[in-house]
Amino acid sequence: MNPPHFPPTLAELRSELSELADWDERYDYLIDLGRQLQPLDDAHRLECNLVHGCMSTVWLVSGIVPGTPPMLEIRADSDSLIVKGLIVVLLALFNHRAPEEIVTVDPEAVFKELGLHQHLSPQRRNGLYAMVKRIKQLAVESIASANNN
Repeated sequence: MNPPHFPPTLAELRSELSELADWDERYDYLIDLGRQLQPLDDAHRLECNLVHGCMSTVWLVSGIVPGTPPMLEIRADSDSLIVKGLIVVLLALFNHRAPEEIVTVDPEAVFKELGLHQHLSPQRRNGLYAMVKRIKQLAVESIASANNN
């Protein structure tokens, strides 16, 4: 059950997860997505790119894709397959969006819809929200940088 392209869109994630009977199957699906996540280059595995508040080690970097409006490109990696799968969910939610849009996105409803609230351990949920916080911070920094240029 893999989407036709990677990473999947949020609609594709919703569809795939809704077809899975129980949380164990959904968990396996997230792990499978994590296996497909492109690893970050060692050059990005730096202390300044670490997401603090995650149980696992997570590196997260961003860049601007020129356009009208410019879009934030997010890349991330982890030492945990399930966390890599959660990164794919975050990419579906935030990647290639305008920074101004990213800061207004409320992921709460999506996380509940996908069952991430009730089925992830409190530590994993904390890590998920730490990644969201970092993505929003990078979006705010890119807005500030654009305003200063």
